[in-house]
Amino acid sequence: MNTPLPTHAQAVIIGGGSIGCNLAYHLTSLGMTDVIVLERDKLTSGTTWHAAGEIVPAVLGSEWECELYTYGRNLIAGLEAETGQATGFRQPGYIQPADTKERLEEMRRGAAFMSRFGIEVHEISPAEAAERFPIGDFSNTIAAFWYPQEGRTNPVDTTMALARGARNRGARIIEDTRAHDILTQDGRAVGVRTDKGCIAADHVVIAAGMWSRQIGARAGVNLPLQAAEHYYLITEPMEGCTRDLPLVEDPHSWAYFREETGGLLVGLFEPDAAPWHIDAIPENFTFGEIEPDWDRLAPHLEAAFKRVPAAANAGLRKLFCGPESFTPDLAPLVGEAPSLGNCWVAAGLNSLGILNGPGIGMALAHWIVDGHCPVDHTAFNADRFADGSHNTPAFRRARTPELLAKSFGAHFPNESFRTARGLKQSALHERLRAAGAYFSESHGWELPDWFAPTPDQAEVERYSWGRQNWFDWHAEEHRAAREGVIVMDMSAMSKFLVQGRDACALLSRISCNEVNVEPGRVVYTAWTNERGGFEADLTVTRLAQDKFIVVVGENSHGHTETWMRRHIRADEFVALSDITPGVTQINVHGPNARALMQKVSEADLSDDGFPFMSARHIDVGFYEVLALRVTYVGELGWELHIPTLHAVQVYDLLMEAGRDLGARNAGMQTLSSLRLEKAYRDFGVDVDNTDNPIEAGLGFAVKLDKPGGFIGRDALTAIKGAGVPKRRMLQFLLLDPAPLLHGNELIYLNGAPVGYIQVGAYGHTLGGAVGIGFAESDVPLTAEIVNTGAWEIEIAGQRINATASLKPLLDPKMERVRC
Repeated sequence: MNTPLPTHAQAVIIGGGSIGCNLAYHLTSLGMTDVIVLERDKLTSGTTWHAAGEIVPAVLGSEWECELYTYGRNLIAGLEAETGQATGFRQPGYIQPADTKERLEEMRRGAAFMSRFGIEVHEISPAEAAERFPIGDFSNTIAAFWYPQEGRTNPVDTTMALARGARNRGARIIEDTRAHDILTQDGRAVGVRTDKGCIAADHVVIAAGMWSRQIGARAGVNLPLQAAEHYYLITEPMEGCTRDLPLVEDPHSWAYFREETGGLLVGLFEPDAAPWHIDAIPENFTFGEIEPDWDRLAPHLEAAFKRVPAAANAGLRKLFCGPESFTPDLAPLVGEAPSLGNCWVAAGLNSLGILNGPGIGMALAHWIVDGHCPVDHTAFNADRFADGSHNTPAFRRARTPELLAKSFGAHFPNESFRTARGLKQSALHERLRAAGAYFSESHGWELPDWFAPTPDQAEVERYSWGRQNWFDWHAEEHRAAREGVIVMDMSAMSKFLVQGRDACALLSRISCNEVNVEPGRVVYTAWTNERGGFEADLTVTRLAQDKFIVVVGENSHGHTETWMRRHIRADEFVALSDITPGVTQINVHGPNARALMQKVSEADLSDDGFPFMSARHIDVGFYEVLALRVTYVGELGWELHIPTLHAVQVYDLLMEAGRDLGARNAGMQTLSSLRLEKAYRDFGVDVDNTDNPIEAGLGFAVKLDKPGGFIGRDALTAIKGAGVPKRRMLQFLLLDPAPLLHGNELIYLNGAPVGYIQVGAYGHTLGGAVGIGFAESDVPLTAEIVNTGAWEIEIAGQRINATASLKPLLDPKMERVRC
């Protein structure tokens, strides 16, 4: 007899794979017991059943990745004891070989960073690697890295253990029930319509793996996600393939190896992967396989067999091809859907659903129950695609072939995606290309990274962790900013027009600084949540009593817009418009910026006539533009907001007028080095939702006593009232001019590790690499400790002496800016 479908639940989770069961497990552990998991077929029948089940970290490059990984590994290790369900988890260890100097540098940097978060890594010799993995060929290996705590689990059994844990705490798992649509009312999810009836729900979660894009689309939620073919083969039993054989991941051949019932499993994350079903994933695909493409796969298998030569002659037991889903930036899709309240997403795990499922389940469960995410969400928040981009069939078809190898192979600090480029381009793109721009990509935007003397020279000759061929050209741009004048295309900056009767009330409520100022004022402010954690750092410019412009980095576009929309009250009238596509932003900065601007404008640009942090509409040649006197580079200058139809003309005018002043184009590498010499912060890069403005050194932009208060005021009042923080963001300058900082390098104070560099660049004016990062001590981190302590930064295993400072090392009195 069929059990009647429940009519209501606190949470309905669509999808009974690793992610859905992890979320049910964690929601119930937090006390939300009225949870339903809807599975269209049987648990694990999508892609979970054929996962490799490796619990290995590779090289993790962020704190949140380390936190979620170690949480998941530890949970899986204890899951069998907790639930009584066997999981197959064991820890034979894990090896990563480094066959090139660049890979060795990456591994050494990554090993030090991961060790801070409880991931044990040891550098070993090729001989030691061969001793642990005797069937492998390490003759071309310089060094290898041994992770003794890592291992593997059985994906199906582990998912069943999670389901049992959830059931034991009250969750209901309903199989053979297809979710057709998410029910909505007044912009919120209120339930799910299934093929057996409707279920009302306080929360609905899309955790349907590769089907999530289709389910989201039916509810108006943009979830860029594409399935791709994923291959592994299993050999007949091989000598040396014992149960205690370590796992090996080889980024040089895009292959991984592990024992499988006496044989060897060889998996691939090959370049030029094949997307699967661009149009739509078949609804009836269950425990399914894809017909292998031997012709495409053969060269990649040959490369993999060079690591384990004996595998080439072993009998073939099985060649498997099954789908795995990937996101366009290789970060998960997690969080509340930006366009639909109470609709949550947990998808896009990029073939790491078993490994990262527990961590994602934990984070999202807290987000739903507690109202906030307990880890940095800036990289994986689903609202980063709130603009609806990155999701056309053509884009997914172009981007997906690159994703598997990019997730698995070697990485470099300035390497961008190669495929599906040109999604968002400035009106100045072709002018900049002709001027020698080399373009990188960020959130779909084509950004001029640096400028070569000629367009033909605008290429990276060889990616490296050291100085690349463009380093000296970038240094010239940097010097031009400090000594002359630069012109920067900053059109990727997100710009929102906020207007209406209650625009000021909205912005005042979400801004830590006072934005209820006279028209013509520019205000730098943080936005925080109720716990005082950052949600943005940006500028708010008041143009009229009921009209403001909000400007923020391209990496925060979706989150900033979503944060504003969610805080407009039902009785408020606010019109919010994304004007980014219609405004080209050109920044003019440097000691000669005023001289250049005076050549093209009749406006009073003197310090008295146009003071710092003010805004005016001014003439530039034939055109009227909005000029903001602000800086993110630590120099005199203006941010020009130009209607796009006038952009090329204004750019040409500026470059021609600046010829005798030595005006230079400058790119994002120079923006980074200039801003880090001034220790300017950037939400989503060096501060996130788990950090607060007091510890980040931005207390000057927080007005705790402003009328009406703001979101997060009580929390920040308590933090400030506690006195000098034990954790503070500092600026660092290496005393040796040779090494480079890229981020994630460990910080040492008096010989003890106290933090890591969030982001780094080369300070050409200061004469060494500069970076900013949080340092944490057992006692209040006073100015005396900062100024007198012995500071070191670890780079690829070597510690470099450094200077630390609470104030900017360059122009702390702002004399170069306020002139």
